[in-house]
Amino acid sequence: MTNQAVPRLGSYAGPSVFRYGFRPFFLGASIWAIVAIFLWMGILHGGLDLPTASPPVLWHTHELLFGYLTAAVAGFLLTAIPNWTGQLPLRGWPLAALAALWLAGRVAVAASATIGPFLAAAIDLSFLAVLLMVVLREILSGKNWRNLPMVVALLLLLVANALTHLGPILSNAADQYGIRLGIATITMLIALIGGRIIPSFTRNWLKKRGAAALPAGFGTVDRLALLATLIAMIAWIALPDTTATGWMLVLVATAHAYRMSCWRPGATLAEPLLAVLHLGYAWLPLAFLLLGFGALGLVSATAGLHALTVGAMGTMTLAVMTRATLGHTGRELKANSATTAIFVLITFAAITRVLASLFLGTGPGLINISSVFWILAFGLFVGVYGPILLRPAQSGLRT
Repeated sequence: MTNQAVPRLGSYAGPSVFRYGFRPFFLGASIWAIVAIFLWMGILHGGLDLPTASPPVLWHTHELLFGYLTAAVAGFLLTAIPNWTGQLPLRGWPLAALAALWLAGRVAVAASATIGPFLAAAIDLSFLAVLLMVVLREILSGKNWRNLPMVVALLLLLVANALTHLGPILSNAADQYGIRLGIATITMLIALIGGRIIPSFTRNWLKKRGAAALPAGFGTVDRLALLATLIAMIAWIALPDTTATGWMLVLVATAHAYRMSCWRPGATLAEPLLAVLHLGYAWLPLAFLLLGFGALGLVSATAGLHALTVGAMGTMTLAVMTRATLGHTGRELKANSATTAIFVLITFAAITRVLASLFLGTGPGLINISSVFWILAFGLFVGVYGPILLRPAQSGLRT
């Protein structure tokens, strides 16, 4: 995404927060990231008993995956797609209604034991279903066929969320398949979208500074890495604990490590807003390696999961949310000290959470520390970027 306004925005007199998709969803995602972890820590240590029909661990996983992450994905897609298609963005009361659907899902899942798991599932699934229809309509009307994979990704997230709800209802393992499918889908999105925007942003930044060596363009290495990732993710969804899956994941880790080495990550250290994208992507090969070792029985299986979720997904979403918010509100694409602190805090959150899985004896203490870092990272994002998301854009931009 760039800092250019979408053509043909026209007049809009409603609240600024509903002027563009990134505004309510980035704000909602970051607030829910804080609330969900506060509630989870209350469940673990304070005896908090949510009226949810799901087991506590499943609720925790579901709300970070289908609560926080899907809101971040919605904010990205509803902002990027108008740039891709040239169509008018979703805004005003239709956007507010979509955000309300997402919020209703959070309440419904938390209260599913009270309102019933079927009704809770219907309310929660309605958000992704409507988002899918909105994105499909925009891509079809703009004849933007190259971005149809985004529709496939949303469909897979909808199926994954449905499976996650079915597990407790049917008392079977459907929820575990749903969680893995959801994580795998977000992982593929990071590999696909990250593999396009990171070298592109890096190339543009280095060109402005007269650098001779630039990141490699999208080519055979990228295609092979994405194909290998797709195969490995399918194997992990179906058979997560087999030796064959483990070695496939180790191979994929090597492919992604080589892929990102072609993007000149070391040359971006002077600009944290760009370097953090490389850092977020660097969690992918580490996560694949740990997932592979977990399947081979060498480390705890949760180490790779948290490297993916807290490391890759937490870092990448904060990196994109900060960059998109600055760019689409007419501000300079440069990280100040507060933004840099956000990136440092989420990195500490990821490192300590992975260490808690690797060294189980220190788990409880490190989990608490990781949770504090996570809350501080997102709390700082809300404090710094919340007012920006609520106010009109600078420089005459109408986003």
